[in-house]
Amino acid sequence: NCYVAKVSLGANYEKTIKAFKEAEEFDGPSLIIAYAPCVAHGIDMSKTEEEMSRAVHSGYFEIYRYNPINNHLELDFEEPDLSYEEFLAGETRFSSLKKINPESKELFEKSKQDAENRLKLLKKLTNN
Repeated sequence: NCYVAKVSLGANYEKTIKAFKEAEEFDGPSLIIAYAPCVAHGIDMSKTEEEMSRAVHSGYFEIYRYNPINNHLELDFEEPDLSYEEFLAGETRFSSLKKINPESKELFEKSKQDAENRLKLLKKLTNN
């Protein structure tokens, strides 16, 4: 019986604020997981909100809210409309891995498959 949300301010400001309000109003423990780019991601830090949005639009980071009061899981994202590979290539932490690890292609493919499996599970849990 815990309120749980995954949020990304740059992807959906309104749903992020809503998650914090719902978590505050919930009479019990709450957990909010937020996507927050940092300098180690190797991006232009003046564009963090854009990067937050790219993470969600690629399927790398899904956003949702679960409220045990009504036992309802609400997905706050649409189908990915940005290539997963394009998102990974846009961050130095991933693109540099290709140069130093020849097995990185397999790791990226596994990461993509994991993201697709999470999306399927979330849809199943919401009956969508």
